[in-house]
Order: sequence, then structure tokens, then C-alpha cells
Amino acid sequence: MGTMTHKTTLKLDTRHIHDERLGPHRLTPQDVQALAPRLREILGEIAAERSAGRHRFRDLPLERPQLQEIKDLAAEYRETTDNLLVLGIGGSALGNIALQSALNPATWNLLPPDRRNGPRLFVLDNVDPVWFEAVMSFVEGSWDRTTVNVISKSGETAETSAQFLIVRDRLIQALGEAEGEDRIIVTTDARSGTMRAIVDRQEYRSLNVPDGVGGRFSVLSAVGLFSAAMCGIDVDALLDGAAAMDAAVSLPDPQENPAARIAAIHYLYLERGKPLHVMMPYSQQLRDMADWYRQLWAESLGKIRPADGANVGPTPIKALGATDQHSQVQLYREGPNDKVFTFLEVEEFDCDTIIPRAFSDIEAMDYLGRSEDGTLGGLLNIEKKATELAMLASGRPSLTVRFPQVTAHSVGEFIYLYESVIPIMGKLMGVDPYDQPAVELGKKLTFHFMGRRGYEKSPMEE
Repeated sequence: MGTMTHKTTLKLDTRHIHDERLGPHRLTPQDVQALAPRLREILGEIAAERSAGRHRFRDLPLERPQLQEIKDLAAEYRETTDNLLVLGIGGSALGNIALQSALNPATWNLLPPDRRNGPRLFVLDNVDPVWFEAVMSFVEGSWDRTTVNVISKSGETAETSAQFLIVRDRLIQALGEAEGEDRIIVTTDARSGTMRAIVDRQEYRSLNVPDGVGGRFSVLSAVGLFSAAMCGIDVDALLDGAAAMDAAVSLPDPQENPAARIAAIHYLYLERGKPLHVMMPYSQQLRDMADWYRQLWAESLGKIRPADGANVGPTPIKALGATDQHSQVQLYREGPNDKVFTFLEVEEFDCDTIIPRAFSDIEAMDYLGRSEDGTLGGLLNIEKKATELAMLASGRPSLTVRFPQVTAHSVGEFIYLYESVIPIMGKLMGVDPYDQPAVELGKKLTFHFMGRRGYEKSPMEE
């Protein structure tokens, strides 16, 4: 347990992985030590590959591509924008949502303009027509105060393309072609692809998805930073946190490297019949970070292993403390012991609420206001402590990532830490963490059923 380096603020607590009360579900120091030589090799391989231009996401907080352009564009549009629509799905949306919910108030879209440091944000990451039209109805009449950020590296994503066509049409109907299209900013590949061709033809303002950075690793690029900057999030601090974590996860000693430690724990438990990995933030602000983590983990590591054709990979699950103590913990404690838990804990909340003392003759009420921890934040962290100890009593292993506070810096650390776990896990498991071949068939079938030329024959018949 302890701070990861003198420059990082997150703390990794693994005491309830190694606790003897776990019995056969404990990882011993010897278990971890046995994996250390392979981890040391892997860290060396990743460092060499990074020098050769691989693992490009690792360079984002150091190179900061287009950062000044992102900030300038946000400053230019913020003054004329009441509503920011982000059109994207998967890695083009989940990071934006997670940053917003972590670093801006939950009531952001409900606040009056003088209490918001930026526009309302709507991330349209699905094509459900009822939900989509509800947002369209809300912005109707204020298209001249609405900015649209279309995020698609290739322009081949059916959902985002469909949304783009609809929103562009509504903008043009409301404002005319010139003014309507001036409200569109496209984040896409710098040189090629369908969306880049459209950008060049229509002369849209644009930002780049960096080369070699897949969607699920892209939140610290223009993909996530533009909406964050528009909504007043300190993107410099976010990248500073990621850069600080880069130093920690670049350490060659697996015992000191937090990404290697997290990978070792999850890999060893995966090998021991615990393929379900639950992330449970005890913070409403960090709830959507667990959604972001699910894509990162699932799309990177759920693969057919080339060496033997085996289907491998952990299943990431999200839960929320204390909410899911009342919906999931029964299963987690008495169901199959096939899970490892990661708690996210916040030491100091942005604000806290004292629980008033009342009904002194009713103990079930009085103790809440009488306790030394008699605040909502105190209660939430006591609930977390109680849950992890209850898990321990049932032989369920857990680790904790502890935030001193939820800030742009600590969120940047967290994002970069978990991204850096992935290539280590990929090498341990023998899979490529950067491809996603199983997604392609669904895309091709969509093209076929929607009548796209060139896809007349069903790919199921090939």
C-alpha cells in the first residue's frame, strides 16, 4: 500500500489480496514473485516497443498533440454555445461522459448559464430514436447556439454517420447551409477515411484522432479533450496527472510499477478461475469511469488467443457503492467465488454534508448524527470499508485505488494507469490488445441489411 510515486497522488491498496483470511483465494508474496521475471521482461519489451513507435497512447500526455488548437477552438466556440452535442459511440463517447461526470456537477445541464463554465453537454452515443429526438426537441429553436462535435476516426461507424446526417440536416434547415455547417466540428483521422474526405470537401473545422491511438485509448487526445475544454475542465491538469503516472508505470521493477502490480493480480486470478473483474467506485463522480473501464478491458482482452485458439479474457463488471450493496453484494458474497473486486475510494470529497442529530430516543436514527463519521462522505467510506471486510470474510479478494480527491490531475492519473495495464495484460495472456476483430462481423451485417453497396451478399454466407 502507498502512493505510487512522489509525483502521483493515487494510492494502490492490495492488503485484501494478500490477507491470510482469504484462505485458498489469497495471493501469496511467492505467487506474485514467481511472475516477476516475466513481468520484468514484459516491461522491457513495452519500453523497447514504445521507443520504436508502438503503444502510441503512452505519448499523448507528453506530446500533447493539438492541445493549443483544442483550447483555442473551445475558447472560440464557447461564447456562442449553449448546447454541445457530441456524436460518437464506444471510445468516441465513453471517455467524454466519464470526464464530465467526474469533474463537473451532476446537475451541470440543469444549471443556469451564469453557474456553468461552459455549455450543456449531450453525448449521443446511441441511435435510440426516442432518446435522440428528446435531445433534438430540447435544442430546437437554439441551433444558432448549438455546436456539434462529430467524432469518428474513419467515418465508417453507422451509428455516428446516421446521427451526423440527421443533425447536419437540422442545422441547415434552421440556419441555412453556410451558418449551419459552421456549427460542426469533426474529430477524425488526419489524412484518410470517409469523414476526412467530407471535412475536406465541406471545409469543416476539424481536430485529429492521433495515428496509432485506438478509440478506447483516445480520451486524452482531441477525442476527449475538446468537450472537456468546452465545459471548463482543466485539460492541462488532466494531462499533467497522466504524465506523472507515465513515470510510475515506466518503472522497470514490477514490484514498484503500479500497472504491473494490477496486471499481475488480475492475471493470476484469471488463471485461478476468477474471470469476472468488478470495478466498484464509492463515488458517484467516478461511476462512469467504470463504464469507460469496461470497454477498455473487454475490447482489449477478450480475444481468441493465436497460440492455441482458446477463447480468453476477463469479463469486466461495473457496480456502484453504496447503491449496489443493495442489489449485487448478496451475489458477490454468496454466489460463485469467481470474481476479483476493485474498489475506488475518495478520501476527501469536494463537499460534505453533516447528518443532523435527531430522535435521540431511537438508536436506529440517533447513531448517524452521533458518530464521529456523521457526514454523508463519512458514511459512504464506512460503507466501503464494511463491504470490503464483508467480502474478505467470504473469501472474496479485493484491491482499492484511493483518490485523495477527485480532481483533473487524479482523474488523469487513473485513466493513464488503467490504459497502461492493458498492454501488460495482453502480453501475459498472449493476445493483441489493440485490435477488435470480433466487432467487424456485426458492422458488415449492418451494412448488408441497410443496403450499402458492396455488401449485397450477407457476410454470413461467405
